[in-house]
Amino acid sequence: MLPVPSQADALPSVLTVRHVTTYRYASPVRPGEHRMMLRPRESHDLRLIRARLTISPQPAQLRWVHDVFDNSVAVATFNDQATELAFDSEVRLEHTEVPLPEYTLDAAAQHFPFTYPCDDMPDLLRALHRRHPEPDLDLWVKAFLPRSGRTGTMALLRTITAEIRETFRYSRRLERGVQAPTETLSRRSGTCRDFALLMMEAVRTIGLAARFVSGYIFVPGFEPDPILGGGATHAWLQVYLPGAGWVDFDPTNSIVGNRNLIRVAVAWDPAQALPLWGSYFGFGSAFLGMDVSVCVREERQR
Repeated sequence: MLPVPSQADALPSVLTVRHVTTYRYASPVRPGEHRMMLRPRESHDLRLIRARLTISPQPAQLRWVHDVFDNSVAVATFNDQATELAFDSEVRLEHTEVPLPEYTLDAAAQHFPFTYPCDDMPDLLRALHRRHPEPDLDLWVKAFLPRSGRTGTMALLRTITAEIRETFRYSRRLERGVQAPTETLSRRSGTCRDFALLMMEAVRTIGLAARFVSGYIFVPGFEPDPILGGGATHAWLQVYLPGAGWVDFDPTNSIVGNRNLIRVAVAWDPAQALPLWGSYFGFGSAFLGMDVSVCVREERQR
């Protein structure tokens, strides 16, 4: 039997992420405050090497803060008017993935249902709180549960992840906002954010703690199957499993673990993890539109 690959066996990849957003206006406007979540979250599997953020026109002030989730947020304010507002972020990082991850869960959590330890519950309450208590969602997720007895926790979560990838259609949507889970179930289609919210609310329905993740996805050129969500920001979820901690699940691509995923922000709800948001002072009709370009590339090892 071959040994299971571990974090120590994995070699880091060096990735560069370029994310450019440009707003266009028909007449000069003065940008209001803009907040950006573009800087990846450093951890044992991600090390930030370099980060550059260029904003045009140059802001009167640019400061960095940590929000309540400890995400890095850049806050820009402006004095000058402009007909174009551009944000150009480039980061270089080391990303370490574990191939075929096998998570060591506590014995009590290896089979579902289980109960979280009392010591963890105060910190997990917000991650357990359902924000979309919808009967359709209850019926959908309960179909994955055995009629009697218990099932493997990881097997259950892998099945839900794969089901969304296999039976829902990915559809990029330019409009802001996220579909309610009931709407995603009805349409059987959505964006990565829609699928992340659907699964996040589904597992909360059956008593598992989950949180929303915003970030980027690396699309290797040699992948035999297409990876969805490339060329833009990406979204998925994490489920808290005793013994393994926060585990990544990407239902858009049926990924379990951190393969190709670059975490930027975590939150209880998608509205708390927007990559870029702000306002402007001027006529509403002045806004012409925006262009977003995201490129994630790997540096070849010599």
